[in-house]
Amino acid sequence: DSSFLHFHESDCDIGGSSSCESVLSLNTEKVLSQAKLLAEQKRFPFATDNDNTNEELAIAYVLIGNGLYDEAIRHFSTMLQEEPELVSAIYGRGIAYGKKGLHDMKNAELALFELSRVISLEPDHPEVFEQRAEILSPLGRISEALSDLTKAIHLQPSARLYRHRGTLYFISEDYATAHEDFQRSLELNKNQPIAMLYKGLTFFHRGLLKEAIESFKEALKQKADFIDAYKSLGQAYRELGDFDAATESFQKALLLNQNHVQTLQLKGMMLYHHGSLDEALKNFKRCLQLEPYNEVCQYMKGLSHVAMGQFYEGIKAQTKVMLNDPLPGQKASPEYLKVKYLREYSRYLHAHLDTPLTEYNIDVDLPGNFKDHWAKNLPFLIENYEEQPGLQPHIKDVLFQNFESYKPGVQELICVADHLGSMMQYETPGFLPNKRIHRAMGLAALEIMQAVQRTWANSKVRMNGKTRLMQWRDMFDIAVKWRRIADPDQPVLWLDQMPARSLSRGFNNHINLIRGQVINMRYLEYFEKILHFIKDRILVYHGANNPKGLLEVREALEKVHKVEDLLPIMKFNSKTRDGFTVNTKVPSLKDQGKEYDGFTITITGDKVGNILFSVETQTTEERTQLYHAEIDALYKDLTAKGKVLILSAELGEVDAVCNLILSLVYYFYNLMPLSRGSSVIAYSVIMGALMASGKEVSGKIPKGKASIKIYWFSLDIMLLVDFEAMTAPGSEAFSKIARSWMNLKSISPSYKSLPSVSETFPTLRTMIEVLNTDSSHCLKKTIIVV
Repeated sequence: DSSFLHFHESDCDIGGSSSCESVLSLNTEKVLSQAKLLAEQKRFPFATDNDNTNEELAIAYVLIGNGLYDEAIRHFSTMLQEEPELVSAIYGRGIAYGKKGLHDMKNAELALFELSRVISLEPDHPEVFEQRAEILSPLGRISEALSDLTKAIHLQPSARLYRHRGTLYFISEDYATAHEDFQRSLELNKNQPIAMLYKGLTFFHRGLLKEAIESFKEALKQKADFIDAYKSLGQAYRELGDFDAATESFQKALLLNQNHVQTLQLKGMMLYHHGSLDEALKNFKRCLQLEPYNEVCQYMKGLSHVAMGQFYEGIKAQTKVMLNDPLPGQKASPEYLKVKYLREYSRYLHAHLDTPLTEYNIDVDLPGNFKDHWAKNLPFLIENYEEQPGLQPHIKDVLFQNFESYKPGVQELICVADHLGSMMQYETPGFLPNKRIHRAMGLAALEIMQAVQRTWANSKVRMNGKTRLMQWRDMFDIAVKWRRIADPDQPVLWLDQMPARSLSRGFNNHINLIRGQVINMRYLEYFEKILHFIKDRILVYHGANNPKGLLEVREALEKVHKVEDLLPIMKFNSKTRDGFTVNTKVPSLKDQGKEYDGFTITITGDKVGNILFSVETQTTEERTQLYHAEIDALYKDLTAKGKVLILSAELGEVDAVCNLILSLVYYFYNLMPLSRGSSVIAYSVIMGALMASGKEVSGKIPKGKASIKIYWFSLDIMLLVDFEAMTAPGSEAFSKIARSWMNLKSISPSYKSLPSVSETFPTLRTMIEVLNTDSSHCLKKTIIVV
């Protein structure tokens, strides 16, 4: 069905009837017999009224049906010498050239030439336009192919033609138009599992996951053994964050075909991002047994080994990916681009497995240009780069540690960490629960709690080879340390520690909210809030630069209810015709009346109405210093009030400390000072510092109170802590919003007796061991929160 060069319903369906059976040998008598039957029934394109001519044409079509394309071309050519405008021969020769192979451009050009001749002679036959489209599309001439399919549909609409045109729109990432075509195809013939699958994929690629799931289920009703539908259903559930439903769908696909490589790959990746590394490895290894050169499975196998502390196997797999150099002119895969960074980072981690974590600093040790290129995902072209030392035989891999081998107090510590980490989980599409991240960030919160309590009691901490009083960055560095080791694939790096050249240009944290037809469902809650802000800024801009046109702009803005409606407004001023940017402002607490740059909102549009709606924070040295001064002042105040709190524990003091913690993190969120992971790192700092003040977060991050309508779809919305901070008018407003869902309670007295996290897990080896250990029995324990 996916093959483009084929006979259509009105033509000979090779293998579909006794008259079209393949000729297994060049038995002349058999060829002639087949051709005679074909000619009598006129079951080939453009049959004539002449029986002798039809028999000659039929012979050539039988040759095509048997893969004897050169013989068929010669036969058609002989006929065309006698009758140059014999349409069936021209058409057949065009098909034969196409079937010879479009990898040879000469074949493609000859096929297109012949089919174009047929169209000039017989312009009212849709199948010829379709055949020409099916040759144009593999050549990348999609717009011409779409034009031909549109002409074919105009001549004679059919379910097949709409499906083929929908497929090309899908390839072109015009998912809305593709959806319309698949819908029309299904209206003409509802029993089309492939069209239904593609309809689901048009939803999936626009982020409309629930609608995609319904379409995939409908495809499975039509074809119960449809592996691709089960695979796509699994991926949709994975994006939705429903691990159990995704696992069930992937499993059903593998029951139908245990060697389905793409399902093994997708299931393995889901398991990795769920924190089930052992299970993920099984899938990647099976994938590589079937496809030894599968770069994704090879990369993920190496990554899984390294994350578990199995560096020898990990680096071996990474090296295999590095050997798959792209051919000249071929685009390098994402895995190929990332793998050298991962290998260098893996070597660094291995060399430091048993070095106390307090004695070194990754941000200082890794070369500046390496960090800059890694964070920006650039090709590994770094001048004068000196590779990390190879693996040292005396440093052994991390061994599996049984949960029961830990002392009871440490077991309790792990279970409490799992619970705290789960409180940081977003229950929204795109956020798959990751039990490894949960444990890491739960342990980070507990370690922060203990470090802050020591600081408020005037104790010093050991950080980066120095013993000193803890600073605010040290508090965040605890969370950074755990986030890094939980998933070594992501470069979690401080941006102000990048090379000066990189900072002077600005380092952008970029999020696409809408790109073309693709909507980022994670941030739907904030579209309306950002839209109101943009409308206000447009009025301010036109008030200053276009006072005469201000009334017209104001009236136009009253009709703006969604982001797309802003495109016509852009035409009011030549400077904004192609798009515009606006900056949010963050008010200072330190210097009343002063404001800092927050994030930048960009909107651009093209002629057909596709938009790019994005936000980004630009980390420059000057901006960083302004925010650091704000955070320094808040941390100084927090430390002073924390010391008072330890002595008095009055209700007013507790409230003041809570507000200072939330205000400090408000500026951290708006600064976005890390290359990855700022959100969960900041939230673990909130939880840890609040526990130091005697308060525990007992409320989960909530879903929004309503749903938003996008096109004709109704979608649930949810709060994201980082965006709450970035869109709040100030730190007080953010504190009020955050406290409304945190449901702060006094911490359990048992938390005070938990072992020291930093002393229990003083090295990378001990950190990886605790992240690897199974904790299923923690579910049997009851964690009491008083």
